[in-house]
Amino acid sequence: MTPEEARRLLAEADLICPEDEVQDAIDRLAGEIDAALADSHPLVLTVMGGAVVFAGQLLPRLRFPLECDYLHATRYGDALQGRELRWLAAPRLPVAGRTVLVLDDILDEGITLAAIKAKLLDMGAARCLLAVLAEKDTGRTKPVAADFTGLHLPDRFVFGCGMDAREAWRNLPAIYAVKDA
Repeated sequence: MTPEEARRLLAEADLICPEDEVQDAIDRLAGEIDAALADSHPLVLTVMGGAVVFAGQLLPRLRFPLECDYLHATRYGDALQGRELRWLAAPRLPVAGRTVLVLDDILDEGITLAAIKAKLLDMGAARCLLAVLAEKDTGRTKPVAADFTGLHLPDRFVFGCGMDAREAWRNLPAIYAVKDA
């Protein structure tokens, strides 16, 4: 996407969650996670690359000791349809016996997050919890549920706050939806 195409996409998009709502949701999530994990010294894993923005805002709000690492897993690669989970970067720190908190930008269909959770449990995690900035209300059953959810979004193509539109606009502080055709 050219810079001009990206600017046009944003100019025509619908604002569905302004920055102040995003920040309020992250504050609320931090409180919920503090209450649930303050005594567990968890390993927090950020899912690359969409969750970077979310993690960068959430982690400074958490008021307990934790360890940070990341993972990068995909079901897509160059394909248009998902297939078996492929690890591009596994967690560097050991997960065995740990409480693991996975941070991701959005829970959409849930297939990738379900596979990540299953893999971490197979690797010996004592407990694996999922925190997402947003969950898309698809109206369909998902194979996994988030333990902590910041926002509920309509079933539209969304971007901003780590979510991209053809790799553009992850850096927006608010969430937008591509204009319906």
